Amino acid sequence: MIRFGPAGIPLSCKGRTLRDGIEDVHNLGLTAMEGQLVRANVQERSAEPEEIGQTPRELTTDMVIEIIRRKGAKEETISHLDEPVKTGDTLVVLSSGISRSYSELRSLKGMAEELDVQLAIHTPYYMDVIGEGELCFKSMDSIRWAGIIANELGAKMVVTHIGLYGDVTPRTAFKRAKERLTELAKWYKKNGIKTPIGLELSGRQEVFGSQSEVSRLCKDTKELVPVVNFAHYHSREGGSLREPKDFDKLLDGLESGTSGDMYAHFSGVEHESGNEKRFTSIKKGDLRFEPLAEALVDRNQPITIISSSPLLEHDAMYMKVILERVLAKKVSREIKGNSKKNKAGSK
Repeated sequence: MIRFGPAGIPLSCKGRTLRDGIEDVHNLGLTAMEGQLVRANVQERSAEPEEIGQTPRELTTDMVIEIIRRKGAKEETISHLDEPVKTGDTLVVLSSGISRSYSELRSLKGMAEELDVQLAIHTPYYMDVIGEGELCFKSMDSIRWAGIIANELGAKMVVTHIGLYGDVTPRTAFKRAKERLTELAKWYKKNGIKTPIGLELSGRQEVFGSQSEVSRLCKDTKELVPVVNFAHYHSREGGSLREPKDFDKLLDGLESGTSGDMYAHFSGVEHESGNEKRFTSIKKGDLRFEPLAEALVDRNQPITIISSSPLLEHDAMYMKVILERVLAKKVSREIKGNSKKNKAGSK
């Protein structure tokens, strides 16, 4: 199945909650949406008397992602969501703008499944899992938090950027990225998070995330999967996506890092000298969707395509229309071809 949806709540949506977005996406005839984890922050507070004995999953007023428990002079950090809260515990509460509690996330999961809207979560756009500073620790926390939310939400993917090379060589950057992303993948597994971490291709030369880098990371760590951002790849490779065969080559190069069901972003783009300048609507720029649609129809491969265009849902629907036209033309050609064969065989 080929799914289309917006990167965030549709612009035309009257409400701004995830629930509003899911309903609006369904009403627009789309089948995917990517939630944006852009305002996440945490606070610590003491456990309330009425919360003692309850697990973080059972709490309805806050989304508790960690329990800090003192044992004598030592502190233990517990991230398992089924651990009962005890007297004297300090609770670490996540405020994300996506949901207030785990029960709400589970309700949204049921709603999305009923309406056949596939969900994913995108971490903040400015990430750094390569550097040595505070931003690196914050970025890794963001990926952890996104995983917790995505798992309860039944989301297909946690999508993330990796960050700038900074002042290190690409080789050192790769080594650090692999170490830290492998650590995160192990943390996901330890905490029962089944949602994979999706590594998005980058669109600038100074940003880690070329096709080869992402492919190698996903090959080395099976919990990591590639996210094909066509606009980013097109920019970084100097506008190389022109014909269906160009898209085929890219998808073939990344398919081994997936289970066969791929996840992608698409938009128009302005680029120069191997660097993305800005996203545009699909009708602008030199990256066209028609060749990709032709490649997808021939491949008959499951893929989710998220519109990251400034027009969001408009361009998601536009891509769907183009794909349906390309598919209709292919079916028409096949019917005509079979008709000619049948006539020739009857003579």
